[in-house]
Amino acid sequence: MKKSLTLTVAAVAAGLLCGVAIAQNAQPPKAEPNMQKVLDAMATLKPKPIETLSPEEARKQPTPADAVKKLLADAGKSSAPQDGVTMKTMSVQGKGGSFPVHVFTPEGKGPFPVVVYYHGGGFVIADTKVYESSVRALAKGAKAVVVSADYRRAPEHKFPTQTEDAFAAYQWAIAHAKDINGDATRVAVAGESAGGNLATVVSMMARDQKVQMPVHQLLVYPVVNDDMNNESYKKNANAKPLNKPMMAWFFKHYGADPKNPYALPMKATSLKGLPPATVITAEIDPLMTEGKAYADRLQKEGVAVNYKHYTGVTHEFFGMGAVVPKAKEANDFATGELTKAFNAKR
Repeated sequence: MKKSLTLTVAAVAAGLLCGVAIAQNAQPPKAEPNMQKVLDAMATLKPKPIETLSPEEARKQPTPADAVKKLLADAGKSSAPQDGVTMKTMSVQGKGGSFPVHVFTPEGKGPFPVVVYYHGGGFVIADTKVYESSVRALAKGAKAVVVSADYRRAPEHKFPTQTEDAFAAYQWAIAHAKDINGDATRVAVAGESAGGNLATVVSMMARDQKVQMPVHQLLVYPVVNDDMNNESYKKNANAKPLNKPMMAWFFKHYGADPKNPYALPMKATSLKGLPPATVITAEIDPLMTEGKAYADRLQKEGVAVNYKHYTGVTHEFFGMGAVVPKAKEANDFATGELTKAFNAKR
């Protein structure tokens, strides 16, 4: 049964790829000038189309974070991690194996509130290092210990490994909060893209298993649905750095049951009882429509939501605060919302 389901998902993904070819001349919205500089820098790194590669090859491609570093280097500026945050690596035992977590601690006297963070990359590529600027911005801005989980990736580890690892990291952060100078009563979850999916899924798992709930969920352009014919998928079918063929490739390699709400939270029967949420979307992003729809549904089902949409920027902009002012604005908005949630639990 599992084999046939995986084949079905692969076939659907292949069909979606064909649909992309039809719209190959579609132009995404225009990027604002600072964002365009990042896209131009990315182009000079000559990344190959992810959807044409194996997962191993895709993981070796230049990333938007590399483009930011190039821009900084070309301007004679340092790309070293910002001061005020230290990092140490620890290990968490998940089902069937362990995985690393990277603990980022701000300056000052704890115990600090805790954010469990999940990186993006379609469940297949990337790691904490690629998203480190986001993690450090959250640690410094929210004055929180951020536990960034390098969950095991697909296709080597199929769904539900990623959700199980994400939940294990969350439970570990609560159990070991004292060991990392954290406050176990003030633990939030956060993530970008696939990581936004994992953050809200962890909230669902905590609710369903009657585990301590996160005090807040920060969802930055989360993957929550598989409708690849919605408005933003049509507008951004050929956008960079994320487009429709890449999403089909990610879904294919993730291999999840598309009806499972722990794979796609919009498929959940109910979102009631989830923690208050901050949802951020970007205009030049296939995931924009579903992110807004998820925020709307959370609110409709009684979850407090603060939603903000940023125009002229792309998927992955959140970690570009060093070169894109709107990213810094989004960081400040996100950390402000986390701080409010932590202060409410004092």
